[in-house]
Amino acid sequence: KLVIYPKGNKSKNAKDHISLYLAVADTSSLTFGWEVNAVSRLFLLDQNQDSYSVAQDAVGKERRRFNGLKLEWGFDQFIPLEAFNDASNGYPVDDTCVFGAEVFVKERNIIEGECLSMAKITSGCKFVWMVENFSKLDERRQESQVFCAGEHKWKIVLYPMGNGCGDGDHLSLFLAFEDSTLEAIKVYARYTLRILDQVGAKHKSFQGKVSSLNEPETGFLVNDVCLVEAEVAVLGISTAM
Repeated sequence: KLVIYPKGNKSKNAKDHISLYLAVADTSSLTFGWEVNAVSRLFLLDQNQDSYSVAQDAVGKERRRFNGLKLEWGFDQFIPLEAFNDASNGYPVDDTCVFGAEVFVKERNIIEGECLSMAKITSGCKFVWMVENFSKLDERRQESQVFCAGEHKWKIVLYPMGNGCGDGDHLSLFLAFEDSTLEAIKVYARYTLRILDQVGAKHKSFQGKVSSLNEPETGFLVNDVCLVEAEVAVLGISTAM
């Protein structure tokens, strides 16, 4: 449809001009995430000469993207009011004027969207995993029992001899999302993983070399027991729309 401001679109500071736009109509019937790319030309009929004055973007070659956030494109200053009201130009005749549009749809798309629900920020949930017989663990992936934080299930994953860039000389820790039934959502969380110092409370909140883990003065390994803590605070949940 065409949208016209006979005395100019004041929100665009279009003074002493007619503003004219092409807009998508009846968007309620369109699928969420719709998008249309189109090239358009807008017309004003000279009724004296039976010819059109044409306005277009970049000689009609510029593609405009219409979507739920941008329903219309056009011209804030389509024609000066002085020129429009000049009887010799033949635009209004018997208090009637004729506007028109030519539209070439180039592409239709469906853009996937997400709905983000922010959670009430509270202090993080803490879970401590007691890893016993640490020196006897093999090099493979070790997993804690499942715990809950922010109404979701999580677990700690540990590689005693490292993983990825830490392979061979580091202890690697990861936080894993365990709610397999919620594949269609994304959970945004703030978390911290720590190796607890059981002697001096100087906890380590990052990857540390295995050699430092085994040093008695660090307190990270006591009676072959290592304590790993996860602190998790859920910030928000995103679901597909």
